[in-house]
Amino acid sequence: MENVEYNYIKCQVRKLVGVDLNCYKTPQMQRRLKAYLARSGYPNWPKFFRAIQVDPVELTKFKDYLTINVSSFFRDPAKYRFLQISILPQLLRTQPYLRVWSAGCSRGQEAYSLAMLLAENNSLDYRHQILATDIDHSALEWARAGGPYTTDDVAHLPPNLRLRYFEIQQNKYWVKDELRQQVMFRQHNLLADPIAGKFDLIVCRNVVIYFRPEAKESLFRRFHNALKTGGVLFVGGTEIVPKAADMGFETVNVSFYRRSNNQARLSTPAIKHLISS
Repeated sequence: MENVEYNYIKCQVRKLVGVDLNCYKTPQMQRRLKAYLARSGYPNWPKFFRAIQVDPVELTKFKDYLTINVSSFFRDPAKYRFLQISILPQLLRTQPYLRVWSAGCSRGQEAYSLAMLLAENNSLDYRHQILATDIDHSALEWARAGGPYTTDDVAHLPPNLRLRYFEIQQNKYWVKDELRQQVMFRQHNLLADPIAGKFDLIVCRNVVIYFRPEAKESLFRRFHNALKTGGVLFVGGTEIVPKAADMGFETVNVSFYRRSNNQARLSTPAIKHLISS
C-alpha cells in the first residue's frame, strides 16, 4: 500500500469512524485494511468510503472490524484468579467500595466479569462503582442490553456464577438486571478523550496490541494519572507496560501494575476461589 493511499484512508477513517490510525502499527493495520476491502466487493477505497457514508450498517461493520471487538467472560482465567485472590482483597482492605474502570470493554463481558467478582467478594453487595467504556457505539448497546451472549462467551464462567447472574433464552445468555444495573457504560475514545479519575482498578486488556509504541506509552501514562495511589492496572496476557518504573508503576505480577507507594506489597490471603482451575 502506497503512502499516498494510506494517508487518504487514514483521513477518511478519522472523519467517518473517529479512529486515528496514526496511533496503530502501520503494517498490521494495512494488512487488515487490504483484507477488508478485498471482501467488501468494492474495487477501491474512494467507492467504498462513498458507499459507507450512506449505509450506516456497513459503516458500523467497518468500525467493528477496526476496533476488534473480541472478548469473553473471565478471559484468561488464571489472571482473573490472581485478581480475585490477591488484588481485590488488598484493595478492599483500604476501603469497602471500589471505583473500577473497564477501558475498551467491547460488548461488556469484561465489565460484567468484574462486577461478578466484586459482588461475590462483598456478599452480593452492589455498591461498587464500575465504569465501562468503548469507542464502538454498537458494542456498547449490546453491553447495556446485557446480551445476548453465546456458549463460547461463557465458556470460562463457573457454573454457580452462570446460574446466579444469567438467564438463558433460546440457548443465549442474558445478564440479570441486578448485575446489569451495576455497570455504567459510556462511549469513550482512549486515544483522544479525557479520563475522569481517580480509580482503584483500571482494566484494559488486549486493547493496545495494535497501538504504536508512542501511543501505548502515552495511554499508560494517562492510566497512571487516573489511578489512586496504590491503585492497580490490569492489562492483557501478552501486553507489558514499557519502562513501568519510570512511569511510576510497580510490577505486582504478570499483567498487573500498581501505582507506586510506600505500602507493603500485595499479599495473597487464603480465601475461596470463585474461578476454578
